[in-house]
Amino acid sequence: MPRLKVVASLFTRKQEYQALQWTDAQAAGHRHGFETELLDAEENGVLQIQQLFRYVHAPPEGRPYAFIVQTHVPDGLERLARNAVAAGIGWVLLNRQAPYLEALRREHPALPISAVTTDNEEIGRIQAAQFRALLPAGGSVLYLQGPPPTESARARLATAQAGVQGSGIELKVLPAEWTELSGEQAVTAWLRLKTSELFEPNVLGCQNDALALGARKALTRYRPEWAKVPYTGCDGLEGGGQRLVKAGTLAATIVVPSCGGPAVELLHRAFKKVEAPPPCVVVAPWSFPRVEELGRAVRSS
Repeated sequence: MPRLKVVASLFTRKQEYQALQWTDAQAAGHRHGFETELLDAEENGVLQIQQLFRYVHAPPEGRPYAFIVQTHVPDGLERLARNAVAAGIGWVLLNRQAPYLEALRREHPALPISAVTTDNEEIGRIQAAQFRALLPAGGSVLYLQGPPPTESARARLATAQAGVQGSGIELKVLPAEWTELSGEQAVTAWLRLKTSELFEPNVLGCQNDALALGARKALTRYRPEWAKVPYTGCDGLEGGGQRLVKAGTLAATIVVPSCGGPAVELLHRAFKKVEAPPPCVVVAPWSFPRVEELGRAVRSS
C-alpha cells in the first residue's frame, strides 16, 4: 500500500532555522513511515499558496493526509486552511498561532488541526535577561527585530521591552527580515541617518543569529569602533549560533528547537489514534550560555 503523505511547506530554505525544520520534519516522517514532501516557497507568499492549492484541488486519491505550513503572512493563510480542511486535509501551522484554528477544530473534529510553535514571549524574556546580564549598570541596545507584521517578531520585542523596564537599558529597534543580508542592510541604512550619531550601542541584540552576523558586517565596515560590542542572537543551532558563541563571535544566543519534527510526531499520534491533537504545542527555548554564566563572565571581566 502507498505510504501516507504529509506535505510540509516552508517559506524559505535559505534561513538556517527553516533549513533545520526542513530536515527535522523529513527525519520524523521517515521514522514514522510517512511520505514527506517538502515545498520551498522561495520567500514568495503567492507561490506558497499556489503550491498548496495544487493539492487541495487534486483528486481525493492525490491529496495528502495533512499540510504542515510555515507562513509569512500574519493571518496564517486562513482562506487556504479552510479550503484544505474542506477537502479533507489536516492543517498544522508552524511557529505561529491563528484564531481561526479553534473554529476549524470544532467544525472538523476528525481532522488533525493544530499549531506547533516556539514560545516567542519566553524568547523575549530571555533576551531581556541576557541584556541585563551584559549591562548590569544599564546602557544602550541596538535591537534588530524580524518582520514586524509577524507574531513571533512582535511577541519577542514586547517581552524584551517589558523585561528591561527599570534596568536603565534603552532599546533602539530596527526592523528587518530574518536573513543575514537584511540585517546588514538595516544597519547600513540606519548608519546613514544623521540621528544614528546620537546613539552608541553597548550591546547589539538580534532576533536571530543571521541578523546578528549581518549587523556585525555593517558595523565592522562603517563603525569599526562599535563592532567589538557584545552581540546576541537567537535560533542557536549547534553548527550555527552555538558555534558562534564558542568562537566568541556572539556573546550569547537562544536555542530554539525545531517545530518541524514535533509537528510530524503530532500527526503520527493523531493517525494512530494515540491521542487527539491538542490546540497548540509550545516548544520551550533556552539561553546559551545560561544567563547566570553570562553574568558571571561579565563580572569577572
